[in-house]
Amino acid sequence: MTRTETRAPRAAGATRATRRPSALARAERRQALGFITPAVLGLSLFTIVPVGLAIVMSLFDWPIFGDRTFVGLGNYVELLTSSPDFWPALRNSVVFAILYVPLNIAIALGLALLLGPRIRGRAIFRILFFIPVVTPIVANVLVWKLILQPDGLLNGISTSVFGIELPNFLVDQNWAMIAIVVMSVWAGMGYNMLVLTAALEQLPQSVVEAARIDGARGWRLLVNVTIPLISPALFFAAVMTIISALQVFAQPQLLTGGGPGTSTIPIVMFIYNTGFKFQDLGLAAAGAWILFVLIIGITALQFRAQKKWVHYEH
Repeated sequence: MTRTETRAPRAAGATRATRRPSALARAERRQALGFITPAVLGLSLFTIVPVGLAIVMSLFDWPIFGDRTFVGLGNYVELLTSSPDFWPALRNSVVFAILYVPLNIAIALGLALLLGPRIRGRAIFRILFFIPVVTPIVANVLVWKLILQPDGLLNGISTSVFGIELPNFLVDQNWAMIAIVVMSVWAGMGYNMLVLTAALEQLPQSVVEAARIDGARGWRLLVNVTIPLISPALFFAAVMTIISALQVFAQPQLLTGGGPGTSTIPIVMFIYNTGFKFQDLGLAAAGAWILFVLIIGITALQFRAQKKWVHYEH
């Protein structure tokens, strides 16, 4: 037997030994499994299982109490063709999003530009503008309800100072949606302000200075240099704000109750009323899935459109 032949079994044995996980590697795997297990259980119990159950429920006539009957796509057909309240609720959500999203982003961008490095105490102002974001939405709505009522703060100041009596914003069909939008912008603009502030602080100063040397000032500098450079942050803010706008619920529910009439009932409030007030969980689940498809479709369109206006650094 040659020397090479005698070494071959040892080399093979050494290879098999090195392939076996060490005790330390096995311990690390057990630790990793222990760390991810709670997250996986939470994701399964509170996301995957409810989503799967919602799909099943949308295919049944599913009252809270009583027998369930399989209807296939009947719930979807009923919502899209014969429900008297579905399309008005969807229209209200779209109107809210059209009013809310541009205002939110525009005001957030204005605040981010205003609270620049030259402003003393800008950190305090940022905290003040961000407080409504972390305050429970119910508390925000109740405060604004007290402000907007006929005997509230706003009407009291207007009457005593200017002698003008304001309309009842919460029951006037021309003002109710606007009141919800204004309150929502106040409560949510702080998040986008911080996102855009972070983007502005990361601007390449060499590009900005070069634009200023070329004569760009004020509006030209903002439109032609600043906004293109922070366009990824603007895109993120737009996507997240549209998604949250289409899911608005607490503000109209607590501020106007969906009134006057049904003029401020959004799609999520319609789903809630259908499921728990009228006890038709199958129809509510179908409405939720229609909303999900709508949000996914709008988000996909945004991702396609970003190629035309979002500029990433490569």
